[in-house]
Formats: sequence, C-alpha cells, structure tokens
Amino acid sequence: MTGNPPQPIRVFLLQPGALAQELQALPAQPPAQGFYWIACTRAAFSAELPRLQAALQAAAGQQLVDLHVSDLLNPQLPSHYDYTSQYDLLVVRRLGTAQESAAAPLAAAAARGGPPVLRRIDTSPVGFAVFDQVLLSVHPGDCTVRDAYAARLAAPPPAAAPATTPAEAVVRDLRSGPVAGTRLPASPADLMLRVAGHIVDNYLDLRRELSRQLDHWQSELLKPGTRFTNWGALLDARLTLHQLDEICEDQRAAIQAWSEALDTWAAPGGNAQAARELDLLKVRSRDVLEHIERVVHHVRRLEQSTEAVLQMHFSVQSNRTNDIMRTLTALTAVFLPLNLIAGIFGMNFEFIPFVHQEEGFWWAMGSMTLIAVALTAFFWRKRYLTRTGRG
Repeated sequence: MTGNPPQPIRVFLLQPGALAQELQALPAQPPAQGFYWIACTRAAFSAELPRLQAALQAAAGQQLVDLHVSDLLNPQLPSHYDYTSQYDLLVVRRLGTAQESAAAPLAAAAARGGPPVLRRIDTSPVGFAVFDQVLLSVHPGDCTVRDAYAARLAAPPPAAAPATTPAEAVVRDLRSGPVAGTRLPASPADLMLRVAGHIVDNYLDLRRELSRQLDHWQSELLKPGTRFTNWGALLDARLTLHQLDEICEDQRAAIQAWSEALDTWAAPGGNAQAARELDLLKVRSRDVLEHIERVVHHVRRLEQSTEAVLQMHFSVQSNRTNDIMRTLTALTAVFLPLNLIAGIFGMNFEFIPFVHQEEGFWWAMGSMTLIAVALTAFFWRKRYLTRTGRG
C-alpha cells in the first residue's frame, strides 16, 4: 500500500488465530468466524451510502438510522456517544497535523509569532458504528489512522514470551495487538477501543512539543529588556488551548458514556471466555479514559502556566514602571531645594544676602552642591535610586 493513494473503502476480515485478511468487496453475508471491519472515508461514505447500508444489512442484520448517518457525515460533530438496540455509535475527534507545518523548520515557524505547534492543531471526527459482527468506521479523507492501523493488523505478530503469572497474562492480553503482542482484537468493540486509544495517544504525543514551545515563549515574555508586541498570537494560543480543552472534555464524556453502557453488558451464562473478553473491554475503556484525563490535565496545566506567566510579565512591567517613577521622584526631590535657592536669589530685591558680595556666587553654588550631594546620598542609602531587581 506504500506509495499508493488511500483507498476510499477498505474491508477486513478478522478471525481468531489468523492475520487480518483484506477483502476486495463489501461483505454479502455474516462472517462464519470473527468480524468485519469496514473502514471508509467520509466522502466515500456519502457516495456509497446505499451499498454500505446494504452490506450492513447483509452482514449485521441492521442498517444505520438516518440521524446517525447525518452524524457520521457531519465534519463539525463533537465527540459523543449514542446507541440503539442493535449497535453503538461513538464519535471521537482525532488530531490532524498538517504535513507542511510539521515539515517547517522550528525557527522559521517561530518567526511568524506564537508557538507553531498550536497552529497545527486541527481536529476532525472519526465515527464508529459497533455491531455484533461488524465495525464500521468513517474517517476524514486525509486520516492516516485507518491505514496505519490496517498495516498493523496485516503485519505478522512478533514472538511473545510466555506469561509466568496470571497478572502478566492479563497485562499481555490487555496490551497485546498487531504490534505489541500476539492477540488480534476479539470483537468490533475491542478494535474500536484500540483505534480510539491510538487517536488519544496522538494527543499524548503532542504534550512534550506543546510544553517545549510554550516554555520557550514564556521565557521570551520574561526576558529582561524585551518589548513583547505579539499579543495577537498570544491570544490565539490561549484560545487554541481552550479549544483543545473542550475537545478533550467531549472525548472524556463520550468514552465515559461508552464505559457506563459497557457496564450494562452481560456475558452469556457460563461462558468464561466471553466474561474475560468483557472484562478486558472494560479495562481497555478505562485505560483510554485515563489517557484522555491525562491530556485534559496537561492542557489545563498549560493554560494555567500561560496565565501565570502573563501575570508575571505584567508584574515585572509594573515593577519596572515603579522603579522609573521612584527614580524620577528622587531626582525631582534632589533638585527641588536647588530650584528654591535659585528662585530666592533670582528675586528682584535690592537687599539680598550675598548678592553684593564677591564670594556670594560661590557660597550659593557650594550650598546647592552640598545639598544635592547630601540628598543623593540619603536617597541612595534608602535605595530610592537603585533598581529592586533585574526585571
């Protein structure tokens, strides 16, 4: 598939104990074992809707209702969860990174103002319809999640060391997959959670770059002698962080609703394997939810850090202004008695002490110099003429 344009519709058959098999046509009947994964772009879903509905009817015995079709076609839909008696619908907004922004040099991007990573945050919804034997996923046209995970499904699993304890077996089953272990998704819900977890992990991968860029920008705000003028970019960054917070909150609400619905599921009586699969689904759901909460926590910490550095910036500017005003006030106080003396000796009276004496000028200048030096020393000792910090 490398080097070829992405296919609008891809169909996979996942069976126990076998690699994922990609089919060339939409399914015409339920699978004898395993389940189907129908992954399509939003444009293909709109153009091939009758065929896809017919395939769902043939393979799952149920079609999508009209409102859910509208939801899957809506590119602005927030993350949410809904259900019917036959299937569940989950929408998760994935993180889109423009290739040209990712390839741009960091210094050149920073010269345009603001952390460049924030300008690359562009989300779009990925919808999942989870049937008993079919998973239908609708992706954006430029979404790489589908093809990347399809490549993982088709890759041969690496050899895994045998578990020595029951706890290791549970962890291996939970973390296993086409890359990390030997176990393929056991159900459409399992595959949906793995793809959703992959989407959420992209947000986790964004944290380090976000932190590095915002830390660099914050150091610029607090750098001494810097005249920061890029306030428009700063406002855009704060709005973007707030938007990212809302997106993650919607994701958390959707996964939380899915987890609550999962608690109502019941394994067939006496089927230990089905009960184990249900337990793994619950654990995986909580794991995805925990990853989302980590992203939410990190985004909020970045918002608080940005707000704190803004307050520090304005505090530093205020201290600089106070230093300047204090210095000017002290200098004014130094020259005030000198102006007073000059004013007195400038009066148009005939009889003023020292006016008609030969040494009068030098006595006046000496007195003014002495007063100026004394006041300057006094203000310097009181730290009125020194800066309170490096600012």
